[in-house]
Amino acid sequence: MKIVLLASGAGSLARAVCQAQVANLQIAALISDKQCLALDVARDHEIPTHVVEMRNDRAEWSSELEAAVQKYSPDLVVSVGFMRILSSSFLKKFKTINTHPALLPLFPGAHAVRDALAADASVTGTTVHWVDEGVDTGPVIAQKEIAIHSGDDEASLHERIKIAERLLIVETLSHFASQGIPEITNG
Repeated sequence: MKIVLLASGAGSLARAVCQAQVANLQIAALISDKQCLALDVARDHEIPTHVVEMRNDRAEWSSELEAAVQKYSPDLVVSVGFMRILSSSFLKKFKTINTHPALLPLFPGAHAVRDALAADASVTGTTVHWVDEGVDTGPVIAQKEIAIHSGDDEASLHERIKIAERLLIVETLSHFASQGIPEITNG
């Protein structure tokens, strides 16, 4: 199974995938929308990298991103901390999964950990889901729960979630690599 990673940040998820050495998994490239530490993680693992910087013309950017990904003909695109919404054209061309630091459909969006704390939730977690045209609205593939402790702040909770998130994305990719990529389902 050949994948392309999309990342925008520090690269902890990308590092987990690269270091896992999943059988039957080839990481063809890591593509980012900006200069970030995730690019260094990929380079450290001798994985080709590309930066497709965001443009004022979003359609132009999306077209460039599609071309960069298509160059590798991936079986699956894996968003590991990529902080951009993908176009419907992109999603029609590439099966794409994402990780999210909450138990979707609860707490979608960029502030999931903060939102879980603000809601006084007792449990949150992480989700791997199919990417659709909404924001964190695609069908759930897998989830792991994380208890929220009374002394948690956003940083401490997010750190515990990230540990589970790294394990869950590797487990999901291992399953896909050994069993095949499932069809996208809504339930």
